[in-house]
Amino acid sequence: MLGVYIHVPFCERKCIYCAFSSFCDLKEKDRYLSALKDEIDNFDYKKLEKSENYIEKNENLQKIDTIYIGGGTPSLLARGELKGILDAVKDKFTLSENSEITIECNPNSLTEEKLKFYKELGINRLSIGVQSLRDEQLKSIGRLHTSKQALDSLRLATKYFDNVSCDFLIGLPKQDGDEFIEDLSKVIEIGVKHISSYMLQVEDNTPLAKLVKNHPFVLPDDDECVDIYQKTSKFLQKNGFLQYEISNFAKYGYESRHNLKYWSGESYVGFGLSAHSYVYDGRWANSNTFQGYYQGKLALQETLNKKQLIEEHIMLGLRCELGVDIKYLEKLGYIIENNQNYHDFLAKNIIFQKNNRIYLNPQYYGVSNYVIVKLLNE
Repeated sequence: MLGVYIHVPFCERKCIYCAFSSFCDLKEKDRYLSALKDEIDNFDYKKLEKSENYIEKNENLQKIDTIYIGGGTPSLLARGELKGILDAVKDKFTLSENSEITIECNPNSLTEEKLKFYKELGINRLSIGVQSLRDEQLKSIGRLHTSKQALDSLRLATKYFDNVSCDFLIGLPKQDGDEFIEDLSKVIEIGVKHISSYMLQVEDNTPLAKLVKNHPFVLPDDDECVDIYQKTSKFLQKNGFLQYEISNFAKYGYESRHNLKYWSGESYVGFGLSAHSYVYDGRWANSNTFQGYYQGKLALQETLNKKQLIEEHIMLGLRCELGVDIKYLEKLGYIIENNQNYHDFLAKNIIFQKNNRIYLNPQYYGVSNYVIVKLLNE
């Protein structure tokens, strides 16, 4: 079944590390939401053509089982605005039973009234942008909430929702590994079922990039970040969280079903500014400017060739618990057993094979890019 992503590009303040299409000026909001609903209404999957390399997956593109409302800060939307978006999606597609419907929230914009309303709308999963529980770090990256607000919002969220996720960043200024584990302990105690722990990326043309250029030692070095990451992985697994993707950990049954579509090569459609879609081996992305989006312009449109499909399947499969399907690679013309690196990695237990699938040993997630590159070299 299809996954649907909705992009809400509005924020109260843009974080210094953010390179996403998000804006603090709300003057475009009414026009944008109107265009967003029009885009959903006009979507026609019947016009999408299968590529010559497409391997049939028995997909039902009229039925959806995940909706992910991301941003930006979707929790900024008024009740009627959010309901209008979800109504448009439900009018266009058939929503399966037990669908996963996620909304991203920031602690400072989350209220009990909103939580009750989200539940009424059928939303059943929250992703809360905590990032840190250290006030000095939060302030340094431009976050509007405090540690207390973050913990209070998590307590409130778990009062109404069973499926609550939160994000943390590794690599923030003055970050300490032991303190990071202490912070993870606090959210686990509250009852959070899913934790995403991402490495801070210094993206071009962001305030963070300028800060690092002028103060090169303001962030922890790579070794320090890897150490925190390894401690995080061990600690969360010890506490019953499955590491089902390099940066994502969940209690059993609480994996992000929507994000798994990205990693498994399933079809998804994105609506809104800069939103990406992937159907029938075709990928496209909407314009990342309001004017371009209103005119229906695309920032990207491509059909993946066999080489790209092979690369993506190996890259994404080794990042998560799904692994790499050897038979799928063979259908694309790639016999991975002919790669000497494959046999070397098997012998060293860097990867392992089970039932025609290849998996990366989680101990080597930190060097996954190296392994992936070597497995692509014939």
